[in-house]
Amino acid sequence: MSDSAGSDPEEATHEATHEATHEATREAYVRLEREVGLLLRRSRAISARLSRELHPDLDGAAYGLLALLQDTGPLRASDLVVLLGLDKSTVSRQLASLVDLGLVTREADPADGRAQVLRTSREGAARLTRIREARRARWEADLAHWPAEDVGTLAELLGRFNQLGEARDREDSDRS
Repeated sequence: MSDSAGSDPEEATHEATHEATHEATREAYVRLEREVGLLLRRSRAISARLSRELHPDLDGAAYGLLALLQDTGPLRASDLVVLLGLDKSTVSRQLASLVDLGLVTREADPADGRAQVLRTSREGAARLTRIREARRARWEADLAHWPAEDVGTLAELLGRFNQLGEARDREDSDRS
């Protein structure tokens, strides 16, 4: 009997199994890329709509900025630039719009009186809360037929996925 790869049935079976596993893994990542791309496109469209609901004059990214401020507490504009991974001028323009509309306030930074921190105003927080409640109600209606544990699993997996992205953003920021 020969031990060459072409004539050993066990090795040929192992190689075929390895190739099939590799192809299934590749297909899983192709599907993931497609689904995340779709999610991001839908997210941008939803953010644009939610921004208009906050105020008709806001652009799409302003919703995310306001939500981040609400979730993380007072931040400097430079912190927002890093967290959002956006250009400084883009963040400055969005912040100016949010401040002008009374949805965000600027205050002296308690740690450094020369700097300013931004926070959602009472009006901004109230509007954001109404929109988030309506959005959650929509998700509850859309996912009503899903078992609660599936919704929890989706939230957990998305949380883990977001943590990877945040860690990558920190690494990229540290290298810059």
